[in-house]
Amino acid sequence: MSYTVVIPARFASTRLPGKPLAEIAGKPMIAHVHDRACESNAGRVIIATDDPRIETACRSFGAEVVMTSAGHASGTDRLEEVARLMNFGPDERVVNVQGDEPLIPPQLIDQVAANLETHPDVAIATLCEQISDAASVFNPNVVKVVFDHRGIAHYFSRAPIPWARDAWQTADARKQLPEGSEYYRHIGIYGYRVSLLRNFVTWAPAPTEVTESLEQLRALYNGARIHVEEACRVPPAGVDTQEDLERLRQYMAEHQEPNP
Repeated sequence: MSYTVVIPARFASTRLPGKPLAEIAGKPMIAHVHDRACESNAGRVIIATDDPRIETACRSFGAEVVMTSAGHASGTDRLEEVARLMNFGPDERVVNVQGDEPLIPPQLIDQVAANLETHPDVAIATLCEQISDAASVFNPNVVKVVFDHRGIAHYFSRAPIPWARDAWQTADARKQLPEGSEYYRHIGIYGYRVSLLRNFVTWAPAPTEVTESLEQLRALYNGARIHVEEACRVPPAGVDTQEDLERLRQYMAEHQEPNP
């Protein structure tokens, strides 16, 4: 069963304006993301933007582009508009690939799509990786996830969850993970059923979502099931800042294949 990749791309990034058009190895970042998505098994790859500069750049390398509203609060809202404009059916699968992850392994895109296919009772699929150091567990910028034996998410949090009550009684003890413990970092790639997208945009932000600033908590609050699986490959970091961009440019310069 085929699925569609949608890549939301905004020009007005707070920390790095114009990020999708930033040049890396001779072409815009969004072109690299598009290339990775096209290497997946997706039947269709769409770039969703609200900016004509991004539209022009994407059409120049042959991408399918859908112009969407400039008033969306999140990428999920933009995905829902694409699904609506394209008349996707309620059971169709859409994978949201962030426009600032030019090195995302295509296998991860296929993984979340496949998990939706094999778990018909879930509305969203996403990924995680095991955390190996206590500093990451206590870092609020690292989102933790707890799930059951089937991979169904219980909760996502910026806090250290689960809390090691006996092992973490002192500040010094919190510098290491308890022996035998398992902690997981959420990886922000999502596969959705279109029916979930339609419902999601009608739901008010959940109290937990507002507190944690984590949009996926709105789905849990409203009873939607989210499947979580360990990523088959560890994804490289995305681009949030100018420093990230320069680091990626250097990496790509060092690993780019020479012209024949």
